[in-house]
Amino acid sequence: MDFKTKYNQWLQDECFDEETKKELESIANNEKEIEDRFYTELEFGTAGLRGVIGAGTNRMNIYIVRKATQGLANFLLSQNISEPKVAIAYDSRNKSDIFAKETALVLAANGIHAYLYESLRAVPQLSFALRELACDAGVVITASHNPPEYNGYKVYGNDGSQVIAPYDKMIINEVNKITDFSTIKSISEQDAIENNLLTIIGKDMDDKYIANVKAQVVNKDVIERVGDNFKIVYTPLHGTGNVPVRRVLDEVGFKHVYIVAEQEQPDGNFPTVKSPNPEDVNAFKLAIELAKKVEADIIIGTDPDADRVGVLIRDEKGEYLVLTGNMVGAMLTEYILYGKQSKGELVKNGVVIKTIVSTEMVRPMAKFFGVELIEVLTGFKYIGEKIKEFETTGNNSYVFGFEESYGALAGTYARDKDAVVISMLACEMAASYKMRGLTLYEGLESLYQKYGYYLEDVQAFTLKGIEGLSKIKSIMENIRTNMPTTIGDYDIRATRDYSIQTRTTKDGHTSKIDLPASDVMYFELNDNAWICVRPSGTEPKIKFYIGVKGNSMLDANHRLDNIKQDVLKLLQPWL
Repeated sequence: MDFKTKYNQWLQDECFDEETKKELESIANNEKEIEDRFYTELEFGTAGLRGVIGAGTNRMNIYIVRKATQGLANFLLSQNISEPKVAIAYDSRNKSDIFAKETALVLAANGIHAYLYESLRAVPQLSFALRELACDAGVVITASHNPPEYNGYKVYGNDGSQVIAPYDKMIINEVNKITDFSTIKSISEQDAIENNLLTIIGKDMDDKYIANVKAQVVNKDVIERVGDNFKIVYTPLHGTGNVPVRRVLDEVGFKHVYIVAEQEQPDGNFPTVKSPNPEDVNAFKLAIELAKKVEADIIIGTDPDADRVGVLIRDEKGEYLVLTGNMVGAMLTEYILYGKQSKGELVKNGVVIKTIVSTEMVRPMAKFFGVELIEVLTGFKYIGEKIKEFETTGNNSYVFGFEESYGALAGTYARDKDAVVISMLACEMAASYKMRGLTLYEGLESLYQKYGYYLEDVQAFTLKGIEGLSKIKSIMENIRTNMPTTIGDYDIRATRDYSIQTRTTKDGHTSKIDLPASDVMYFELNDNAWICVRPSGTEPKIKFYIGVKGNSMLDANHRLDNIKQDVLKLLQPWL
């Protein structure tokens, strides 16, 4: 069915309400807009469904949410699960509460018990609740750090991780089987409650979650000794982190936490920022102003669904700098390993997990502390998958895991990245350095001197619509077949093509990659440098991840810039 046929079907079908039809009628003379809304359907990527809010198959709306939920319900019922249960949470984005309730009512209509949070909650709270309630799946309505016009639909497995292969494909196959929206089931909220198919959850689950987060404190003595004069500025960026982050910081003993008032309340329009992304220093403009006023030791900011956190520290001139996700991940890895080792709690079979695009700095770090380092594909669900594997086999013990995109997890109470626990640990780590008379900035420099000046960057190129999709595909094909043998003054020593799960060295020797097939290319360069290329799973982008190791930070920046310049030359035909 072509996009025009789908468009007309939505205009004529009685399944769709008048508001939806009026929105579609308003674009009747804009064929490009019609095409963009109907040329495809939202698909599960590394984080489920995600798209612009609006009418159409390529948009987030109640009909797409219902269809996705009916597909999920059909999948669960096909698994012959006795009395299936699903937990549901949502963030502060526009229509998140509406989409969450629609999800619950479709599930209930299919005889599946829905546990719906009473109000907005963070992603890790859903991951925790799902396991606490022994649910068979979970759903979070969120678009993470995307701009205000977006929303999304994340699906979780019974282990609390985002759904992984082959189940993600099995679910989307069930979704794709639904061609008639009138076949989707739904009931009223009152009927769902009366039939014991809808339970509202809240405070009791919050208390249990917070207790588990607090249990991840590495050294409570640090907070007790420094808490009285340690200053924190926190911004929830209009999201879900406001309540749990402040509660945890207060309950573990931090007495001076200053909140950015303009960004305190939930607001799906995110009026004070262009994008509520903790990777973007511009999102911290107000936080920096407050931090300078109160002379804060650290700034932390969580994204709308509070699974990622940005950390800012003061440099030698007193200016606040944003740490990259790699820097935060590496520093916390060392802090946790050192703290556990000092207390005799570092187990012999301990494992640190990172994604293939995260910093190599933790490799010598893991070796120094005698723990294993494991790499997984991009997406925290693969870290969650490993935690489940460790619990099943008993061969390894999870210590810490992180990805370069500002997500990390300490503890196994949840199976997704958790900005609440990382906010707490980042503040504890900063307090620990302060107790030793050092700033976090000086602490980072000490790690560079110990392990090497590792530096990373990611270049993301946005290519929207059908044309953009074609360009991304063409770029990946060209890189697979026509990549030069040198780039940025480096030689390519080996190539990993994750789509065929094969590593090929410069002299032609091949070996198997023991990770799931994925549309990713990775180039191993000399002198600990590397490049990784992959299409984004959540946005119309192609991403180039780059890592180097220098003799100094100046040298590392120079090496990084040389590679970035050559990457731009490679992409010139498509930009």
